[in-house]
Formats: sequence, structure tokens, C-alpha cells
Amino acid sequence: SQQKIFKAGDTNQDGQLDFEEFMQYLKDHEKKMKLAFKSLDKNNDGKIEASEVVQSLKILGISISEKQAEKILQSIDADGTMTVDWNEWRDHFMFNPATDIEEIIRYWKHSTVLDIGDSLTVPDEFTEEEKKTGQWWKQLLAGGVAGAVSRTGTAPLDRLKVMMQVHGSKSNKMNIASGFKQMLKEGGIRSLWRGNGVNVVKIAPETAIKFWAYEQYKKILTKDDGKLGTVERFVSGSLAGATAQTSIYPMEVLKTRLAVGKTGQYSGMFDCAKKILKREGVKAFYKGYIPNILGIIPYAGIDLAVYELLKSTWLEHYASSSANPGVFVLLGCGTVSSTCGQLASYPLALIRTRMQAQASVEGAPQLNMVGLFQRIIATEGIRGLYRGIAPNFMKVLPAVSISYVVYEKMKQNLGIA
Repeated sequence: SQQKIFKAGDTNQDGQLDFEEFMQYLKDHEKKMKLAFKSLDKNNDGKIEASEVVQSLKILGISISEKQAEKILQSIDADGTMTVDWNEWRDHFMFNPATDIEEIIRYWKHSTVLDIGDSLTVPDEFTEEEKKTGQWWKQLLAGGVAGAVSRTGTAPLDRLKVMMQVHGSKSNKMNIASGFKQMLKEGGIRSLWRGNGVNVVKIAPETAIKFWAYEQYKKILTKDDGKLGTVERFVSGSLAGATAQTSIYPMEVLKTRLAVGKTGQYSGMFDCAKKILKREGVKAFYKGYIPNILGIIPYAGIDLAVYELLKSTWLEHYASSSANPGVFVLLGCGTVSSTCGQLASYPLALIRTRMQAQASVEGAPQLNMVGLFQRIIATEGIRGLYRGIAPNFMKVLPAVSISYVVYEKMKQNLGIA
């Protein structure tokens, strides 16, 4: 933040912050702070109470409880009166160059979004300042690299999941140990990473499209007063996820085909694409598309609901010193909520994978979504819809941990605050 103050204060750009400039910065900053304070102090009594924080956040589409508002105030309140007067407000934000209420809220809420593989989290939002200074692409780059490393690290579990989804049945009792043995016997150690190349390559286009689409949908859904509520944000995020998935869906099919392929069947990504085109035509690249898109709804809905619930519960019970839960709590909430979302949408994911792989499994009838559903239930019961879920959950913790560590390292290297 010292650099920020320096940049904001050095008006004649001579690389030095002289006393006049510093005084000018403080005056301007104080004016902005005064405006922010005034807009929060609804009843004009010169103090901000918890109820006023709740009201102001409601206008911005964020609903918090009185208790949470008190936590936020406690972190600013110096004299313990449970209200914040102008002096306390000014002292708290004087050296946090936040210019308006929205930035202050971001300062409270800024949390990192990590890639857990199949996660469809709402894309990161960037402030105007982050867009101007180029922080946003650094954050996206850091996230992309973290995603690539964590996917590569957990690729064997991911391939095992696909194998179990496609080949697991009552007759073929494939568990984690026997699955790994089978894969090693068939293709050696390297085969455990089969399909990982596509999985990593698709991060960049998917992130870019998702990010772009999210901005577009937000514009369309913004209310007249220019504010975005939680629902609008959620809908924009889900639509952006669906748009990105639609654009890169052929890569999903390639990943599945490569993962279930036998050694020597395809020499690589392009060879696989060429063979599918020649044998089955363009349509093959959108097999399993419907269960995939349908799966977004329970996944994203439950993920978001559980995440918000956990976060607000934590804030109510444990946030004693500040209203910012810190990255580990947010990661914990994210992992649990993503797990609940995956549990709900897993049968659809399984059917998607089966449909993607169908033509390459010899002698298997080509069924549609409903037919496949009925057949799995009839031959294997409900359990059949959850094949491969064990390796799927085993990969969540290492994926999140690797992702987090790499993300933090990347942020340091790229100089992101």
C-alpha cells in the first residue's frame, strides 16, 4: 500500500513525493473518505452504526447480518463504543488507499478463486484499478499456472476416475488399487498421465472465454441503478461457465477418449481428433453435451449456496478480530461446497463421460442420456451412477493444496499484492 500511496500522491510524476504533494494527497484522500463516510452515515449523526453498514451493503446487493456488520465495525472501532466516528474511520483508511465503498468492500471480501479441476466458480472480479495496472492478467496467469500444475499433479487420479466411470461395472470390480495396476500393466507409468495434455491446454481458452463472457452477461443483467445482486452475479457466472464449456467441449471429448484409449491407439491430441472426425464425424465432438450442461445447474447452485452459508456461519461464530475470514477458511468453505456440488451432479458427469467414450468401447450400444441412465440403474442400481467418485474426491485435497501453493508463489514472482 505504500507504493499505492506513493503513486497516487506523486502528481508531477518526478518520482519523488514532496511535502506539498503528500499534503495534497491527504486532502484529496480525506475528501473521498469523507464522502464514503457520509454515504454510510445514513442518519447524519456523525457515527456509523452496524445497521447502517447492513443497509449500505444491501444497496450494493450484499446481504449480511447485524452481527457481521458489528465484526466489520470492530475492526475499525478504536475506542470500543461499537460505533465508528469520523476520526476512527479516517485513521483506519488513511493509509489504505481505498477510494469508495465498493473498494472497501472488496478489501473485506477479496478472496482467491482456485481451480479444483471441474470447478465452475464464478470468475474473479477485477477493480477498475486492477484492470488499469494490468494486475488482472497477472492474476489470471497465476491462476492458470496453478491450475496446470495442480491438474498435472493429480492427473493419475483423474484418469483412474474416467476409467472407472467408463469400464467399472458389476463384472469388472475396479477399485483404486486394481485400477492403477491395470493402467500400469497396459501402458506403464507414462500412461497414468494420458489425456493430461488436453486438460492443461484447455485452461487458457476456457479461462479467457469465461472471463469475457462473464463481463458481457453482467452488462446484460445489471439493474437500472447499475448494481449487481448476488442472483445476477450467480446467473452471469453460470452462463459464463456454460459458454466457456460449450466453446471448448470438443477438448473435453478428446480428453476422455485419450484417457480411456489403449496404448498406441492415438499418437496424440491431433491424431485422436483426426481419427474421431474420420470415423464418426463432427457430431462425435458434442457427445454427452446435454448431461454436461445440465450438470452445471445443480453443481453451481449447491456450490454457491453451501459456500455462502459456510462463510456467513463462520463470520457469525468465529470472526472475532476481523471480518476477513482469511484464505484457509475460504479454501475450506470452497472445498466443502464444491464437494457438495459434485455429489449432486456426479451422476450427470458419469453419464457425460460414458457418452463421450461410447463409440470407442467396442460392442457397446449407442444410447442417449435417458437410455444410459435407465440401463445403469437397471444393471447396477444407484451405486452404478457413482463409479469413480472415490478417486474424484481423493484428488480434491491435493489439487487445492498444490493450486494454492503455486498460486501464492506465482503471485510473489509476478509482484501481485
